[in-house]
Amino acid sequence: MIDLLIVLAFVVYAIGSGLRARHAASQNLQEYFLAGKTIPGWKSGMSMAATQFAADTPLLVTGLIATAGVFALWRLWVYALAFLLMAYVFSSAWRRGGVLTDAELTETRYSGRGVLPLRVLKAFYYGTVINCIVLAMVLVAAIRIAEVFLPWHEWLPGGLYDPIVGFVQAIGLQLGESVTGLPPEVATTNNLISILLTLAFTATYSTTGGLRSVINTDVVQLVLALVGTAIYAWIVLDHVGGFGALGDRVVQLYGEEKANEMLSFGPVGAADIIMPFLVIISLQWFFQMNSDGTGYLAQRSMACRTDKDARIAGVLFTWTQIFARSLFWLVIAVGLLIVYPFTPQEAAGDGFTAQREILFVTGVDDLLPPGVRGLMLTGLLAALASTVDTHLNWGAGYWSNDIYDRLVCRHWLRREPTGRELVVVARLSNLLILTFALVIMANLGSIQTAWFISLLFGAGMGSVLVMRWLWERINLWSELAAMAASLIVAPILLFTMGTDPADEWVRLLIMAVATTGAAIAITFVTPPTDRKTLLAFYERVQPYGWWGTTAALAGDRPGAPLQALRLRAQSLLVTAASLFFLLLGTGRLLVQAPAANPYWSWAFVAVGLALVPLWWRDVAREDAEIDRSATPEDVQVDDRALLRSEGGLMESLRLLATHMRLVYGMDATVESHGVDEVKEEGRRILLFEVVQDLLIHMAGPTCKGPVRIVVGCEGSFYRIDIVLGTPVDFGAPVRAAVGPGRIATLDVLERAAERLSHVCGRFEALPDRRRAERLVLTAHRTAVQPVARAAE
Repeated sequence: MIDLLIVLAFVVYAIGSGLRARHAASQNLQEYFLAGKTIPGWKSGMSMAATQFAADTPLLVTGLIATAGVFALWRLWVYALAFLLMAYVFSSAWRRGGVLTDAELTETRYSGRGVLPLRVLKAFYYGTVINCIVLAMVLVAAIRIAEVFLPWHEWLPGGLYDPIVGFVQAIGLQLGESVTGLPPEVATTNNLISILLTLAFTATYSTTGGLRSVINTDVVQLVLALVGTAIYAWIVLDHVGGFGALGDRVVQLYGEEKANEMLSFGPVGAADIIMPFLVIISLQWFFQMNSDGTGYLAQRSMACRTDKDARIAGVLFTWTQIFARSLFWLVIAVGLLIVYPFTPQEAAGDGFTAQREILFVTGVDDLLPPGVRGLMLTGLLAALASTVDTHLNWGAGYWSNDIYDRLVCRHWLRREPTGRELVVVARLSNLLILTFALVIMANLGSIQTAWFISLLFGAGMGSVLVMRWLWERINLWSELAAMAASLIVAPILLFTMGTDPADEWVRLLIMAVATTGAAIAITFVTPPTDRKTLLAFYERVQPYGWWGTTAALAGDRPGAPLQALRLRAQSLLVTAASLFFLLLGTGRLLVQAPAANPYWSWAFVAVGLALVPLWWRDVAREDAEIDRSATPEDVQVDDRALLRSEGGLMESLRLLATHMRLVYGMDATVESHGVDEVKEEGRRILLFEVVQDLLIHMAGPTCKGPVRIVVGCEGSFYRIDIVLGTPVDFGAPVRAAVGPGRIATLDVLERAAERLSHVCGRFEALPDRRRAERLVLTAHRTAVQPVARAAE
């Protein structure tokens, strides 16, 4: 009973969190998907870690150690490089990108008629295909956990349970193989009830409160999962005889040679086995669909309050994910080799991997006392919920923002949807995502098999996703080529080579070479991105790497972006070295292989600790950017002034006006008309970015007269008027220029309207876009202030 009470307490807290955040989340898309861009770094990092603390991952670790030894875990640990790359290089870029989803980034980074198809294709590919495959993997683990702990056939009366069994038999549904020996129809019915209740619970708070409730719940979920896992590890250790007994007991059961193979942190065995493995871990962290944080990691970065918060989030996530969590699971998985030993004949049998994976759950049921078992079960439920709620919220962003808003409403119906309408669509799209995920789940076997397939499909996208941030020459055709190559080559490889783990390194290598080669080749034979698009992107994002030409156009030193990248790379390498030395040293001390020298383990720990002050200084630094300006008089326009106070918008606009005068020769001034402060930080950032994009677009011969930027309010809306000294012709709308039914990118005015709609605002060019004399921007206010209209 105490176990059930612990689980119910967590359920009540999670639903309450969603209800508390419901009002704020219902206002507009920025509040629903980015929590108003107000999340502190520590909370965002814990949310990332909670999402990665999925219910399927401990099962995967348990299976990997039993089938391939501790050394195989480097396949998971090597992702630290990708996570740190996101933390130091891409997290701030995502924050500054001014988008709600990574698919939306295509219309700010690229130009041309293919931008909208790419955006929609990525929204469907990531938001539905990849998202549902990952959800299905998590649900496979969930039903294995549920089958052990939730015997509904014993709890429910026959009058309620039997009709469900009949329905399962009538449609021929089977959700995986039973791991407890139950008849297939009973196991499937139990699993179906468990999954539907879990999904209903998770969807209740995640769809109600948006990202804000997801993150608040994630923090509690991570604490529960870590505490429960730590207690589980301690009990397993006590059961096998303590820390010192782990290695000895493995030797007794499996022999010294086999124990060395299973417990070694380095390669052991023939060179023909080592080389493929080294190829895999060398490619896997970079050539994967999230190499730049694309997905929910980018979403958490975009929701952070400052660049420093985004950087802290990425580093905290990496250490929690790779160091703390891995050590707990390492002890448990090795301990389970002793508690549940296996023979060579069993290891060679069919289904061995799935049998070893489920032992993580079996150990919870067999070894933990009441109360502790409830805490661990709650931790597993929390791990499941944190992953499901994130994927629901993330996937809904694609459907509401990129497909419904951008494609259906703005392109097909030629109308602007309301903010509340988009929130309703986001909530309803969760049902579609869950349905697809359940269908995929019913056809998945081992978690490892699903993981291998998802890695193969994602391998083709990693390099181009990184290059679009680091190299200005990458264009939309580069991404389309990589995606097309991935969708063509992956099925061919699966059909010709199957999913045999022994050939995985060959499949990954072929995918990486084919897709990267296709992307680079297409880049050089297709037109570059429009100069003004690149310039607006550079001014807003301040990217690192090979952006010399655009940097010079923006008044920066051509070598500044590459210099900034080198500094970030140094921080990344020092942090990674500290992490891997500490992980290696501590892990070897906890799980000592017969041939391991403890002195080397302590030396690894000492080196890792010595490096901590070096990287911590870079993480905690308030301003981690270099001065890029080519002239001493120029000013750096960033978020620090915006976030310093409620008057930050006025201060930042004045800095922007100075920058526009020095670099572009634009005579811009800023005035206040009744409003000097904007309370909401997310509104300040969005309004500033839209004004910045418009001014950069007009810079040069387009705008010859002076420009007045007037900040005021109108009823319940903030209002900014950009008053033009001479009328500006913005041309015909792009969709009209290419003819009915043709797909084209948004121009700068349409893009401004789309972004302002995220905060229930609007955009107007008066009297019209062909001879605009005034550009009007509005954004809804949370707290209504005394009305004062902007200058007439």
